[in-house]
Amino acid sequence: MDLSRIPDRPFTLVEAARLRVTPARLRRAVEVGFVRRILHGVYLRGDVELTVQLRLAAASRVVSRDAVACDRTAAWIWGVDAFSFPELDGVPALETFVLRGRHRTSRAETRGGVRDLMPCDWVEIDGVKVTTPLRTALDLGCCLNRREALAAMDALMRAHGFTRRELTKALPRYRRRRGVVQLRELVPLVDPRAESQRESWTRLEMHDFGLPTPQLQWWVEVDGVPTYRLDLAYPHARIAVEYDGAEHHTSVEDRARDDVRRAWLRAHGWIVIVIGAEAFAPGADVGWLMEIRDALLVARRPPRRRFPR
Repeated sequence: MDLSRIPDRPFTLVEAARLRVTPARLRRAVEVGFVRRILHGVYLRGDVELTVQLRLAAASRVVSRDAVACDRTAAWIWGVDAFSFPELDGVPALETFVLRGRHRTSRAETRGGVRDLMPCDWVEIDGVKVTTPLRTALDLGCCLNRREALAAMDALMRAHGFTRRELTKALPRYRRRRGVVQLRELVPLVDPRAESQRESWTRLEMHDFGLPTPQLQWWVEVDGVPTYRLDLAYPHARIAVEYDGAEHHTSVEDRARDDVRRAWLRAHGWIVIVIGAEAFAPGADVGWLMEIRDALLVARRPPRRRFPR
């Protein structure tokens, strides 16, 4: 399929027609993965990395100039995917809001309304108004469920460098807003060291179960050299909690490397607790959380003193 006319930037159906790429050819290109649809009516070649600049370029083609990209659309522009797995089977609706006094966007592929935003809450880049990473994190802390909200807030903080202090300072503005109780609870838990959504979920489950806050991305030294990095750890108790995600733990090489690392840890007195995606099914979290709790209880017991007879 010769699609050499397709540019390496986001484009719309109208732009494709100008390049003499028919809808039928474009549809076939999407089916085989040569082109992917990244927003409603916006496409990108499959071999092009989707950078923040290209996300902005894509949004500029469909977001009204009177609208501000908010919530999950804003997170997506800033490089954080906060959409659920079922939504990724298609193309999620754009979440845009207009400032008070402006006309609402009325398009089938958009979701939103009117939102009171201060000038410090949004920026305009390449013609697109988008809430700042800090404001986006606060909004998602209100409107997503707890797991997804914490994961998105962790990822935004990791990618854009705002602090927990800045989040806390902004909290009074959310008084009486729907979801503010959840937001107040989540802000003290946000940690940029979480490197995946499921690591954030794991930490939240541990918090809800009443476990102490673990260290994230803890390095274990071998002969004074940082050698093994643990997802979550209680170093003084020598307890490691590892999440085996599909992205980094499915190949034969990855599993072999994990086996060697975990064998070394166990041989040197560490308790290694490994959880997978099934750990977050309803009721399935109790087992591994109790395992962590029991391991901590054993570690806290004073050693038995032996007296000579």
